[in-house]
Amino acid sequence: MPFSSADLAAIGLTLRLAGTTMVLLLVLCTPLAWWLAHTPSRWRGPVSAVVALPLVLPPTVIGFYLLVTLGPNGPLGQFTQWLGLGTLPFTFWGLVVGSLIYSLPFAVQPLQHAFEAIGRRPLEAAATLGAGPLDRFFTIALPLARPGFITAAILSFAHTVGEFGVVLMLGGNIPGVTRVVSVQIYDHVEALEYTQAHWLAGGMVLFSFVVLLGLNLTRRKTLSMVQ
Repeated sequence: MPFSSADLAAIGLTLRLAGTTMVLLLVLCTPLAWWLAHTPSRWRGPVSAVVALPLVLPPTVIGFYLLVTLGPNGPLGQFTQWLGLGTLPFTFWGLVVGSLIYSLPFAVQPLQHAFEAIGRRPLEAAATLGAGPLDRFFTIALPLARPGFITAAILSFAHTVGEFGVVLMLGGNIPGVTRVVSVQIYDHVEALEYTQAHWLAGGMVLFSFVVLLGLNLTRRKTLSMVQ
């Protein structure tokens, strides 16, 4: 069998982390993306810059500051301890928090572009027929922005699967708790277990190819429907 029990545990944990992150990002980023797409506020530029920061910051920088902030002496760490939740670093939910921040732009930006592409005309037409703001959002905006949601879901899931720096800094290397596929590959290489590393790394390459192919097919289908 090409995968050991430790490899399978890492794969399962990675899929669980990516799935949880994807769902939470779609829920949390939808209102943020809608606001960025329509607000005339002067805060739009700074907020967009903050959202895009994970694209340019080294993952270890993000992981380090999250470790400090969520640690026992950090403000959020003290808050979670006050709530009786303990501290989040070196736990699965600590990885989820890190993944939400690290993959944030990969969910927000496709959703924002999809909302901007709708334009104001369909929403204004619905308003003239008596549809309220929430009705217009759920019956007009969300269905028309479906390609953006598909792209955001695929990108945020795939980006979370490929994490290394953030998860290693924030979660360490605890088997069955925080050891994801990227860390498992690193462990194999350190132990000179290149065959096992090849299997996992090859799976990551295949997964990445399928993701990119799926995105291209989705975009082609969307363009053909528009035309």
